[in-house]
Order: sequence, then C-alpha cells, then structure tokens
Amino acid sequence: MKKVFNEVNSLDKRCYVKFNLTEDILMENAANRMFDFVKKKIKKKRKILIVAGAGNNGADGIVLARLLYLDYDVKLYLPYGAKSNMAKLQLERASLIGIKITKTYPLKTDNYSLIVDCLFGTGLNRELDEKSQKIIKKLNKMDGYKLACDIPSGIDSKGFINSIAFKANRTITMGALKKSLYSDIAKDYVSKIKVGTLGVSSKIYNTKSDCYLLEKKDLKLPLRDLKDTHKGTFGHLAVIIGEKKGAGKISAKTALKFGVGLVTAITKDINLPNSIMQSEILPLNTTAIAIGMGLGTLEYRSELFDKRLPLIIDADMIYKREILKLLDRDNIVLTPHPKEFCNLLKITNIEDITIEQLQKDRFKYVELFCKKYPNVVLLLKGANVLIGQNKKLYINSFGISALSFGGSGDILSGLVGSLLAQGYSPIDSAIGGSLAHTLSALKYKGANYSLCPNDLIKQIKKL
Repeated sequence: MKKVFNEVNSLDKRCYVKFNLTEDILMENAANRMFDFVKKKIKKKRKILIVAGAGNNGADGIVLARLLYLDYDVKLYLPYGAKSNMAKLQLERASLIGIKITKTYPLKTDNYSLIVDCLFGTGLNRELDEKSQKIIKKLNKMDGYKLACDIPSGIDSKGFINSIAFKANRTITMGALKKSLYSDIAKDYVSKIKVGTLGVSSKIYNTKSDCYLLEKKDLKLPLRDLKDTHKGTFGHLAVIIGEKKGAGKISAKTALKFGVGLVTAITKDINLPNSIMQSEILPLNTTAIAIGMGLGTLEYRSELFDKRLPLIIDADMIYKREILKLLDRDNIVLTPHPKEFCNLLKITNIEDITIEQLQKDRFKYVELFCKKYPNVVLLLKGANVLIGQNKKLYINSFGISALSFGGSGDILSGLVGSLLAQGYSPIDSAIGGSLAHTLSALKYKGANYSLCPNDLIKQIKKL
C-alpha cells in the first residue's frame, strides 16, 4: 500500500523547516524527475512544448525547459507570464542560458513529440478562464505524448473537472500521491501515475496518513496450506436468492471458486450446479451470509440475522429501511454503487444528495458515513473503488471499463462473501474481494466489450 494525502503543501513546508531543504531544492528535484522520464521516453533533438503557468507549477516547467535545452528542440510557452517568486527566479535563470519564450497564441500545432502541461497544480480551486480552456483544448488535440506535472490542469483540488482538463498519457505527481488524482472523473485524464521524489526518500517526506492506495501485492489469496482438512474447514456461505434469481446464482458460483468450502443458496428449488446446495432455511453451520443481489421486493426475514453472522450486503437490500437495524454491527460489508449509496446517505440522515453531487466529492461522503458508522466496512463501487472503515480509507484504482456489465457486482459480492465465510475480517474481505475482482478482469484477454460473468469467474483461478 502507498500513502495518499489530501494535500502536500504541509509536507513541503515540513521539509523546509525540519530538513533545511529550500523551495528551490524541491523544485529542482521535481523538474529532474520529469527530466529523467523525458530522457527515457523521447529521443534527443525532438520537438518538445512546455506550457507553464504563472505559479510554482509553471516554475517546475521552466526548470524542465532549462534542463532539456539544446539536447531537445524546446519551446516554452508562458500564457500568463511568471508571477510567483519562484517562477520569476526560474525564468531569469532560463533566460540567462538563452531560452526564448514562445509568444505565439493561439498555439501552432507543430509536430511535437512531447507536450508538457505545467499550467496548474493540485491547488486549483476555481473554474478555468476562457483562455485556459482554449489552451487545454488545443493541447488535447495535438498528437504528441502528453505529460502532466503534478496533476492534469483543469482537475481541481477535490478531483473534479468543471469544464475541461488536460488529457495526459502520464502524470508525474510531486512528493506524494493526492486524493484528487483518484476521483472517478479524473481517471480518464491522469492515466499512469508516478510519484516524483523531492530530494529525500518518500519514507522521510511522507507523514502519517489514514488513506492508502492498494497495490497488486496487497491481494492475499485464500491459499490452502493445511493438509488435515475437510469441506467445513473453509467455511459455509449462505447466499440469499431474490426475485431476480440470476444475480444470486452468479454470487454463489463465484464464491465457490474463491476458496469457501460450502455454498448454500437460500431459495425454493431452482436450477443450480450440483456443487451448490439449496435450502429454504439457514443451515446451522453457516459462517457468513450474502444478501441483496437481485433481492427485489422479497420481504425482510429477521431470522436470517438473529445469529449475527458476518454479512455482505449489496444492491436491493441497501434500499430497505431494515438495513438500519444492522448498522450497529461490526461484522458487515456494504457494497453500494453510487445511486444506492445516495439512498443510504439519505435514510441514515447523513446527507440528501444527487449522484452528481456524490461524484464531485466521493471521499467526503465515504468519510462522513464511516464517521457515523465506524464499525461498518463500506465499499463504494466506481471507476476507483473506495473502501472505508472508521478513519481508514483504501483506494482500488485497478478497475477497468470491461467490468461495466450486468452481474459484475454480483461477482464482487460472491468474492467478498467467500472470504467472510472463511473467517477473514470484514475489511480484509472487502479489500481482497475488490482486488480479486479487478485483477481478474485485467487478466482477461478478449475484447474489453466482451467480458461477461462466466468469463470473469474463470479468471479467478488464474490470480
């Protein structure tokens, strides 16, 4: 896992005070991280356009121009001049070695091999003016490889885009990862993200954080390393089959592929694989319950919850007010999509918001819910999955558009439910199930529009 921060200005200032590292030193290191990338990516003498803003993000771009000068055909464009003290200093240095400022506006669409966006950093807290919008629109139309410094310009401090944003092929973010890089809307603009260190190791630069970016190595598969076992050793998941029976069937089939020893579908007689048992009552040796997938208007059955077994709650169950009776427990995982989460926020009297409002600040509303219900594990689905419990927040950024199909969420419920039934904690079940879900999709070799439930379930055994 990697630490993620709301902002890094305070971390920069800590470097100035505690380690006697100046703003100048940090800026030189920021530019050097971009320079290292450019050297590996772009052949010498190729055309490079650097568009720099008036503040310190622009100053990073001016330093980069100085480092690249003469080895590359560099054009430095400052649409707003240099206004911050560091921008003025760096411009003076660049001028002294002979760099000329490109004043052409609108920009010419020359055959640039690289376009570097240094207009605005992560501190953007306003809508872009018309001139900035036109510049970014022009840059997006250019054919060269696109590199963003810190964050693509147009993405604000909360990760939202009000009008337009630079569409990068690579983002080198300075110092540490920021939450604004992981909003759903930002995902199509940041592309691959790399952290640029600023003169000290990340272990020194970073301070405490309760937010983490999940990595592939954080997936802990339920490998069986015991020899003296039987099917009951690995848990028994009960899947509640609702009105839309296909959803529950998908969850049950998935769970059995992810290590749980027994799966029982709670339903009247339906067509299921022979390996999945059926019952109208909860088996005595049940170790976890999955409910909500395709539940529809099926009545709430309180006897299913009397034993206070671990629960994975999804979809239709999240719309039922009876869920309020369960939120005091410390062994449940909720897996809503944005619309379901908005309803959950409303019935819990946290906020009454639209999906659009939620998507503008997903972190805020996840944190509000987790503050009110600190024992519950919340997994908010999206382009970037957010998993929260109490003050801790985890980001799964491996989601891809191939997962946007009916049944995808049912598979996730089966994965989480399987781990719960095997005795994993709710937070470990949510993290493990979410990573297995997204990483299985990444292993799929077919066209990204062709992934369907059976394809994804087959990928689980290849993790």
